[in-house]
Parts: sequence; structure tokens; C-alpha cells
Amino acid sequence: MPNDERDRPVRMRLGTDGPMLIEGPVEITLPDGSVVRSDRFTVAVCLCGRSARYPWCDTSHRRRPPRSRRGSDAT
Repeated sequence: MPNDERDRPVRMRLGTDGPMLIEGPVEITLPDGSVVRSDRFTVAVCLCGRSARYPWCDTSHRRRPPRSRRGSDAT
């Protein structure tokens, strides 16, 4: 990798109802100490904990309202 690419900051985008998007490739250390890697140019990392492919987002967050809103719509 050229020096100019190593010196640039990693770009991450946070949305309000979805995953964190990170410019790849990325390596993520999981709570158990294992490391997972993705070589994609943009990686979607699950923030809701519902993904069957955790830590990668599989769009499971779209099937249910966010946790902060659950129960508040119930009457």
C-alpha cells in the first residue's frame, strides 16, 4: 500500500437507523479476541446486534423498529 493511502484517515459513516459504513478493507477484533477481515471497498458493520452474519450487517435492522422505539408505539 502506498504511503499516501496509509496516511489518510479511515472514513466511517454513522446513520441513525442502520449500520456503520467503513471504507475497507477492515479488520475487526471481536469481544472474544477473534479477528475477522473484509476486503470490500465499503463494509457495513452491524450496530443493532440482530445480524446473523455479525459483525457484518445483513439488513436485519430493517425488519423490526429500533430498540429505542419498541414499545413506545404500543397502545
